[in-house]
Amino acid sequence: MILADAGQVIQHAIPAGVTMLVLGAGFAVVLLIASIKLHVKTDPRVEEVLDVLPRLDCGACGYPGCSGYAKGVIENPGELIGKCSPGGSDVAEKIGAVLNLQISGGGAPLRPIVHCRAHTDDKTYHAPYTGILKCTAANAYANAMACKFGCLGLGDCTRACRFDALHIFDGLSTVDYAKCTGCGACARTCPRGLIEMVPFTHENMMTVACSNKEVGRVTRTMCKVGCIGCGICARQSDLFAVKDNLARMDFARYEPSEKTETAMAKCPTKVIIYRGPTAPAPQQKTVEA
Repeated sequence: MILADAGQVIQHAIPAGVTMLVLGAGFAVVLLIASIKLHVKTDPRVEEVLDVLPRLDCGACGYPGCSGYAKGVIENPGELIGKCSPGGSDVAEKIGAVLNLQISGGGAPLRPIVHCRAHTDDKTYHAPYTGILKCTAANAYANAMACKFGCLGLGDCTRACRFDALHIFDGLSTVDYAKCTGCGACARTCPRGLIEMVPFTHENMMTVACSNKEVGRVTRTMCKVGCIGCGICARQSDLFAVKDNLARMDFARYEPSEKTETAMAKCPTKVIIYRGPTAPAPQQKTVEA
């Protein structure tokens, strides 16, 4: 009796098993055909470009990751080949070699410069700020700090940086150039636009570390180390120009010289300083605000 029942089970199981086997094989064939028909050919140069990229996925190129940039630069090399800021001209040349393109000029890597040098004791405050501890919030509160152009020091830029390259030191955003990749997140985040991405044609760049556009006598009441628009620097070197009561350096033409050094030495508020990985400490001001 038991053997008979077992035989019936086997008789029913065999057709079912065969059916499942046939269906499985059919699905496998369909998937194989689909994979062949729908296969998207990948340009082998994508992997070659990826191999020369720093793979930081920083977003400086405009793509969320290096893989997207690798595909984009192959499709549009003329516009994108120099957009990898962390890699600079070296990576641009390597990409050019992969794509069999001649790269001229290269281009200096972009790095941030904070156009402010005022620490906490240099700034004038109307009242203690007790609001949300973010620069975007404090920027909307006009009475927090007298200078509406200076660094608020609440760290929006430091939180935006994925590489721990910015820190707030005594109320001032400070760049650690050894860690900076030039992604530009800090510049995009600053609500006052104090951070500029600058082509570092030299290890250290001379700059006017201020953004205040008030007339000199007003600036003096706001900050001890602000630019007063006196024009002394512009009279020493044509790399400096004063507009809207504020001096600015022409970074595209910057070359260290005796004239630029004289301009820095004669600046009455010592707002002309060096920024960079080995930049010397700023001089102290010689004229009280």
